[in-house]
Amino acid sequence: MPAGAQCPAEHPPQAVFPGVTRIMAQVKLEHVGKIYPGNVRAVKDFNLTIEDGEFMVMVGPSGCGKSTTLRMVAGLEEISEGTITIGDRVVNNVLPKDRDIAMVFQNYALYPDKTVYENMAFCLKMRKFQDPNAAPGSNGLFSWWKLRKMKKAEINRRVMEAAEILGIEELLERRPKALSGGQRQRVAVGRCIVRNPKVFLFDEPLSNLDAKMRVQMRTEISRLHNRLQTTMIYVTHDQTEAMTMGDRIVVMKDGLIQQVATPANLYDYPDNIFVAGFIGTPPMNFFDAIVESKDGQLFITEDSFSLVTPPEWKPKIERYIGKKVVFGVRPEHIGSPTAEAVDNAPKITATVEVIEPMGSETYLYMKAGANGFIARVDPHRTCNVGDSIDLAVMMRGAHLFDVDTTERIT
Repeated sequence: MPAGAQCPAEHPPQAVFPGVTRIMAQVKLEHVGKIYPGNVRAVKDFNLTIEDGEFMVMVGPSGCGKSTTLRMVAGLEEISEGTITIGDRVVNNVLPKDRDIAMVFQNYALYPDKTVYENMAFCLKMRKFQDPNAAPGSNGLFSWWKLRKMKKAEINRRVMEAAEILGIEELLERRPKALSGGQRQRVAVGRCIVRNPKVFLFDEPLSNLDAKMRVQMRTEISRLHNRLQTTMIYVTHDQTEAMTMGDRIVVMKDGLIQQVATPANLYDYPDNIFVAGFIGTPPMNFFDAIVESKDGQLFITEDSFSLVTPPEWKPKIERYIGKKVVFGVRPEHIGSPTAEAVDNAPKITATVEVIEPMGSETYLYMKAGANGFIARVDPHRTCNVGDSIDLAVMMRGAHLFDVDTTERIT
């Protein structure tokens, strides 16, 4: 279940540190754009509201603008257009250090000459805080000499509590070169936790880890969010990370938002062909087809098959009769036990080209006419390369897309 879904959190919402109030932190981007020299638009009219405590994931192919958007929220990239608000403050012209955010980078950015403890404590030693016991000056403002540094005891308490949360107490005296990739990742996150920020920002933090460690770390980050309930914005190009971690997901392409939705809605109801093909492993199969009417029923017809459509599709696709459409169906809706169990389910006859046993399921790479597609079938289904077999199609799990707009019709 994705992080933050409707399941009880491991810990109830709380401040990171006892006695320190967690500040509400809604993040709002309104008509935000980024234009580089040469009139290169990296982000275009970006509109998004991230609710307080939400885990929002931005996903898309390389160069889609997701990291640029995150860096604009952090203040590391200047905003060309629009407004960014964190909490109740517009931060367009606020320095990164004053935005009360913490960012975990892809390369972790740890100080190699400092111990884990020193890395985590460093930002607290450098920061100055308003002394609550200091009186304001004549102009009603606090002067710089009325700011104070955090006391050593408070720094130590925050570092030790963050280390306990992340399970790195035994690493505090080591230096980064003596740590594994996963341990360095925990230290980078711990350095953010000690600051008790309004918002956590993650810029592809797991991309340098091996596959097994990525699975472990994404679980730990999700668990951390469930415990802290702090607003988190997470950028990745890995749609599996996005689907397993996000409360909601922003899918981007060419600097534009394609869809914002929960993982389940994104998977089941993609807005367009790009989202349908980007989300899901293996990806959705697509066929160029035509809508035809025969004996009062509507069919999706292609050179190698003709599939009767569900009755509820009729009002939406009647205007496409005789026109080209794109027929999309996920691998699990072709030849799966559920599809095979449907009485009179329409079938595609195709030739087996490759068989990939995955243990709990088997992927069949099929050829129907000029079209190749993937079917996810029962692992005990018997077939051989070169066999011609019938595969039932679960039409209620399939989609039609407009050829011109690429938007979903059904």
